[in-house]
Amino acid sequence: MKRILVFALFLATYVGFAQGPKVLIVTAHPDDETMFPATIFKITHEMKGTADLALITDASGGYNGLVASSYYGKNLTDSATGRIYLPLLRKKELFCSGEVMGIRNFFFFDQIDDFYQLDPLPFLAGQRWDIDFCDRKLDKILKDGQYDYVFCLIPSAEQHAHHKTASILALRAVQRMREGNRPVILGGRSLNKNYTYSFSQLEAYPETKISSTAPVFYFDRSFGFGENNQHSYMIVADWVKACHKSQSGDMNNSMHKGELETFWYFDLNGNNKVESTKAFFEDLRKSGFPTK
Repeated sequence: MKRILVFALFLATYVGFAQGPKVLIVTAHPDDETMFPATIFKITHEMKGTADLALITDASGGYNGLVASSYYGKNLTDSATGRIYLPLLRKKELFCSGEVMGIRNFFFFDQIDDFYQLDPLPFLAGQRWDIDFCDRKLDKILKDGQYDYVFCLIPSAEQHAHHKTASILALRAVQRMREGNRPVILGGRSLNKNYTYSFSQLEAYPETKISSTAPVFYFDRSFGFGENNQHSYMIVADWVKACHKSQSGDMNNSMHKGELETFWYFDLNGNNKVESTKAFFEDLRKSGFPTK
């Protein structure tokens, strides 16, 4: 009996160390995940973790595919055509992106991807999206998933209202959880190494406040390694961007740009998880092909 108990304890300890981090990504549109694809790739492929993705809109917007119109044989710059074909096309593209990143599950909320605007209030107030449905679904996903981290986009003032709303939905969902069960929620954005961008809070939304004591975490996807340093994780970001052919204009502009995948630590996480988050990013940089 004693040997059995010792073996069971060893097995439980081994499984605990063997299991990598569990991450939920909450975004508004297919292609929003291009802000941090190398980080997700390393989590799923090299840290042996898991990543799921919750997509809030139905992906029926984004008439950005001038070259993609030739590829798909449809005028994807026309809104009427886009409303018909983009929801399926863009979800297929997201599956392609997810295959590269190693996404395990996709959760589709299918809220209207209406038009570009900056004010998140009509969405959060339930005038444009079914917020009660979104809240209930996010609550269940978080409860069932028992995630270590939630990644969303930084909800800065110049961002699309859909981006801001999706991030606020994620923040509020984490807030509703019991404190001991909450994952760490981080706001991500890709930036160049010489960036001057900063973010502290979206006005009128206190849940978006960034911790004043936590550092900005980052992964340098441009760091070279291998023969003649000709390899880097920039290629992973490019693989992911290339999946989103319907957005050929935006993706063309972003190819092989944005060396840093940066993450801001929201104040609602509390100070007691800063050190474990530091350790997570250190482990991420050391995994696979180590980077600085």
